[in-house]
Amino acid sequence: MSTSAPTTTTISVSGMTCGHCVSAVSEELEALEGVEAVNVDLNAGGISTVTITSGKELSPAEIGEAVAEAGYLVVANEA
Repeated sequence: MSTSAPTTTTISVSGMTCGHCVSAVSEELEALEGVEAVNVDLNAGGISTVTITSGKELSPAEIGEAVAEAGYLVVANEA
C-alpha cells in the first residue's frame, strides 16, 4: 500500500448551473480509480472550479473524459 500524500488537481469546468450539474460531475470524477474526494465551487453559468483529491496522479485525458461524460467541458487544468 502506498503511503504517498494525496494528489490535488484543480480544473475549471464550463456549463455547470445548478446542484444537479455539481452532482453529475462529482459522480463521474469519483468513479475514477484513486479519487478520494471532489469539491466543486459552483459559478452558475460561468466557469466553476473543481478540486479533485486522489491517491494517484490523474491524467488530463481521463479527467476530461469523465467531465465530458457528465455533459460538461474542462476549460483549464492545473496540476
